[in-house]
Amino acid sequence: MLRVKEAVLKVKEYHPPLGGRAGMRLDFNENTAGCSPRVLARVRRLDLEELAKYPEREPVERQLAERFGVRTGQLLLTNGVDEAIHLLCQAYLEAADEMLLPEPTYAMYEIYAAGAGGKTIGVPAGPEFEFPAEALAARIGPRTRMLAIASPNNPTGAVAEAGAVLELAKAAPQAAVLVDEAYFEFYGRTLLGEVGQVPNLFVARTFSKAYGLAGLRAGVLVGPAEQMQMLRRLASPYNVNAAALACLPEALADQEYIANYTAEVRRGRDRLQCELAALGFKFWPSQANFILFLAGEKRLPLIEAMRRRGILIRDRHRDPGCAGCVRITVGTGAQTEAAIEALRAAVNS
Repeated sequence: MLRVKEAVLKVKEYHPPLGGRAGMRLDFNENTAGCSPRVLARVRRLDLEELAKYPEREPVERQLAERFGVRTGQLLLTNGVDEAIHLLCQAYLEAADEMLLPEPTYAMYEIYAAGAGGKTIGVPAGPEFEFPAEALAARIGPRTRMLAIASPNNPTGAVAEAGAVLELAKAAPQAAVLVDEAYFEFYGRTLLGEVGQVPNLFVARTFSKAYGLAGLRAGVLVGPAEQMQMLRRLASPYNVNAAALACLPEALADQEYIANYTAEVRRGRDRLQCELAALGFKFWPSQANFILFLAGEKRLPLIEAMRRRGILIRDRHRDPGCAGCVRITVGTGAQTEAAIEALRAAVNS
């Protein structure tokens, strides 16, 4: 009888609540204004020949390498950050190897590690969701082959200071250390400059968040050239689709659009955090385009009350250490004001 391998049987299923999402989507950390108009114009110019040919990612990789200040051999375009995580797990984790993971964080790290046969060691964040650098260091052992660090982290918005990450990479030279900078544009600090200097450090970026291209599935993995050469062996040569490759140069070229949108989000983030405090909610200061706050027993009624008012927010109650918590995406200024108005009405209803 046909059976999948044992590791797959142990993988947790991830079911994002995609269905029935009518309303203002402040639940998935998407760019709520959409992509640059230059990207839309390029989509409209796609022709039959471009769609009939196998996509060629190398020219776009050269552009990205120049923008990031790295060598082309250090960079790989991926099908979103998810593929980057998957490739690292496949390359470095064998049965009984361990991935250290600060918790709470993005669920797919654990899923991809389990699919490769690895074991995830969850390390709880600090009492205010601080990055648990000392606790992670204490768990490093001979079977540690990966650390996955989202900075800013999802769902908390907390960051890992560069010095702490570099110390962990030094303490675990046998492990691939991934810094997932999916929300970099809302924070502004990066470890890209350390890639190549630290032989086991990898940095991932995405075009799904600030760039508004979640539907095109484009991400970037940067790492030491000799390690990236090995990862390319595992990646499909056609992993990034033709539409994404056509649009990425336009998205990169319109940095004014990205700067304006991220500045608007940062203003909205401050505004929304002040309002949450005024309404009596505990929240955790965020460096991303979302805020995690504590609703407690009012969590489900609040989510439903917001939905009735046409605004979707995300239940994070099941994440480790997040009992009673809700996450709300920060959108445009107008969307932030609408969300605040709905929150006030929901609290006072």
